[in-house]
Amino acid sequence: MGFEKFIFYIFSAILIFSASMVITIRNPVKAALFLVLSFFASAAIWMLMEAEFLAIVLVLVYVGAVMVLFLFVLMMLDINLNQLREGFVRYLPIGIGFAVVMAVMMIMVVGGDGFGSPEAVSHGPDYSNTHELGRVLYTDYVYPFEIAAVILLVAIVAAIALTLRKRPNTKHQKIEKQVAVKRNQRVRMVSMSSEERK
Repeated sequence: MGFEKFIFYIFSAILIFSASMVITIRNPVKAALFLVLSFFASAAIWMLMEAEFLAIVLVLVYVGAVMVLFLFVLMMLDINLNQLREGFVRYLPIGIGFAVVMAVMMIMVVGGDGFGSPEAVSHGPDYSNTHELGRVLYTDYVYPFEIAAVILLVAIVAAIALTLRKRPNTKHQKIEKQVAVKRNQRVRMVSMSSEERK
């Protein structure tokens, strides 16, 4: 067994352990931290597969942005842990069923029997998978990429519209009234008689 295969098995074991802890641990903050560890292990495996761009995007986007926001929301919310513990045993058979289906699909893809996965091709040191991904994305899949961009733009506009809608019992800034205010409306002079110290 070579060194690269040994590193692959180490990070695979870390990934399986951290992913199992995400779904079995009772504390949601610790589960989110184990999810961060599983993201790091996945990024390391992608680096071994020469998918550097995907590994960097996984660390920067998911670990650096999404999981920080998720941890912030988890720590700010008052989550009732008793309700989380109640549904674990009830949904365990469904989770095991999904896990078996996913495992069978991964074995079919990796084994090449089901979907005929192509053999891995090694590239030279001047090969850039980021350049190749951009070339394929903007030539072969340009229309699905543009449709996804339009859908994301509509979602952003809808989120902004929902945030800025007028709701009763909420106070809003009126910039035109703030700018048009006069000095005597802001400052009030009070005349008080001075007192002598004894």
